[in-house]
Amino acid sequence: MKPTLRNALDERGYTTLTPVQNAVLDPELEGRDLLVSAQTGSGKTLAFGLAIAPELLGEGDRFDAAAAPVALVIAPTRELAMQVKRELAWLYEKAGGVVTSCVGGMDMRDERRALARGAHIVAATPGRLRDHIMRGSIDVSQIQAVVLDEADEMLDLGFREELEFILGEVPQERRTLLFSATVPAAITQLAKRYQNEAQRVVVKSEDKQHADIEYRALMVAERDIDNAVINTLRFYEAPNAIVFANTRAMVSRLATRLSNRGFRAVALSGELTQTERTHALQAMRDGRAQVCVATDVAARGIDLPKLDLVVHAELPTNHETLLHRSGRTGRAGRKGVSALIVTGKSRKKAERILKFARLTAEWGDAPSAEAVEAQDEMRLFADPVWNEAVAESEQALVQKLTTEFSALQLASAYVRLRRAQRSAPEELSSVDAKPAPRAPFGPSVWFAISGGRASGAEPRRLLPMLCKAGGLSKEDIGAIRVRADQSFVQVLEASAPRLLSAVGDGGELEAGAVLQKLDEAPDLGADKAPARGAPKRRDSGDRPAKRTTREDTRPRVKPEPAKSETADEGARREAVKSWSRPTLTAKGRDGGKAKDSGKGRESGKPRGGAKAIGSGKPRDGEQPPKRKNDGPKDQQGKPGRKPKGPPPPAGKPSSKKNRARRAMASGKPGKMTGKGKRSKDT
Repeated sequence: MKPTLRNALDERGYTTLTPVQNAVLDPELEGRDLLVSAQTGSGKTLAFGLAIAPELLGEGDRFDAAAAPVALVIAPTRELAMQVKRELAWLYEKAGGVVTSCVGGMDMRDERRALARGAHIVAATPGRLRDHIMRGSIDVSQIQAVVLDEADEMLDLGFREELEFILGEVPQERRTLLFSATVPAAITQLAKRYQNEAQRVVVKSEDKQHADIEYRALMVAERDIDNAVINTLRFYEAPNAIVFANTRAMVSRLATRLSNRGFRAVALSGELTQTERTHALQAMRDGRAQVCVATDVAARGIDLPKLDLVVHAELPTNHETLLHRSGRTGRAGRKGVSALIVTGKSRKKAERILKFARLTAEWGDAPSAEAVEAQDEMRLFADPVWNEAVAESEQALVQKLTTEFSALQLASAYVRLRRAQRSAPEELSSVDAKPAPRAPFGPSVWFAISGGRASGAEPRRLLPMLCKAGGLSKEDIGAIRVRADQSFVQVLEASAPRLLSAVGDGGELEAGAVLQKLDEAPDLGADKAPARGAPKRRDSGDRPAKRTTREDTRPRVKPEPAKSETADEGARREAVKSWSRPTLTAKGRDGGKAKDSGKGRESGKPRGGAKAIGSGKPRDGEQPPKRKNDGPKDQQGKPGRKPKGPPPPAGKPSSKKNRARRAMASGKPGKMTGKGKRSKDT
């Protein structure tokens, strides 16, 4: 290791390196392309910073004057790129290294000026780096090392095209390092294409993930998701916590709800500007904020101090996202808790995600209000302030308080003041894994009620009717069966005399509903009501005639008797057939096929019959049948809608517009359409 880098590590208090850092510094891997898979929080940023040092510094231990960049570090999100910049800045500070960033959301002019002044290392996001390369504001001809941090996330976010463009622009003689928490098939293909015989380095336990993270699966009712988040935050009282949601709308709603409940909460999502996101993270680091509500955009690269709790208000889409979310805690040897809020509907999904991630979670209910208060009491008595001596500056006030108030008053006031500083826990509904089985109904008596489905009888109407008329409760009534013309009700044997006494000898429940006791249970096998969603059965004799066309109430014209054709008439008929458009074929009710032009209003035969309507031969005074596009046209000469009703008599115009056009063509004045005005000769 270079002396300047060793001094930087010593000043930061690094006495030992993490496994991934030791793995990449293996002398046998020096100068080789690497495909490194290590879990989040294992020190990957410092690992590749140390790994590329031989290519950047060469034989010496200091950089030359800054000019064109010699290394690129590409990260999927702005936050991760800025974090990489901060880490590498202090690591290479004593070696004279200049580190700059190119990320979306920042002023591109400032980035161009920083690149023009010279930089040794550039930490960038894929989209912004591609823009700089295409604009010519960055010179990548001197690049000696390229690092793809969180490569799997960049592919998931759709940056494949940008990565391929960047890797195609940098020199071929370079060292390429891919760092990723997971190595799916897409990453393997990318490594084969853009790396030269890369060495695979696996620095994580394949049988157990996140050993420093305690996973909790908290069952909660669907309506209590927000309340469960509040109680979980109150139960653990972590100095810093992240609550993950899947959508921006959910992030905004949760952040507002937590702020209203007294939590110092900030939101972090893609709809915020880079300045707003930077301020939110800085508030978490400074202690001005306690809870960060974020989408998965914050699951990568955020390294917050004292982040001990991750709450999944909404389950992630896959196990890889779960690992990256949870990896924000339990970093660098610290312990952390990852709590999944699970409803009854999402339990199977949670079990599947945990199984694929090879994680074991402790299942239980979300913290109740009593559990939160008990935890507060335990923290209260465990506070070391009780064992500290009274300071000299506090003695006067302590003496005054003990003189003015009793011990009970002081304790009560202290408890109230302490509770006022924290949000009160929420009451949660009980969550039953399985509903209790229904008890047997017991000995019963059956009654018949006049009226069934035909008269609109339904169980939801019969139940209150019986309870009101007979003074019964829902527990006294068992099955209710409704048939076509009669209904049957099952009543507890002990409650039957009360029902009979209430309705009297007439047995009338209400108008039109008469109750009658049965000697035995009715036969419910016949005339069962059709199942919900099943088609209703109908007797074949009651089946209505199928209507194929709109009913025509106009008087029918009696068909003319067939006449013998002459030679001229036969020729004319053939000509008419050539004018006629193809007829539509429809299936007749008797199984035969019938031809129906669909437009013949003066046909002598009824519609829907088994024989063709119209013979295609025009009668005297009629126009030949028109083709599809030979109908009425608008003013631009395009086919218009065919007028409804019977065709107009031969030789007469079919509309006022046609009459006006004919009058104008003949030079005679006619009526204009709409207003009844006469047209003027021009």
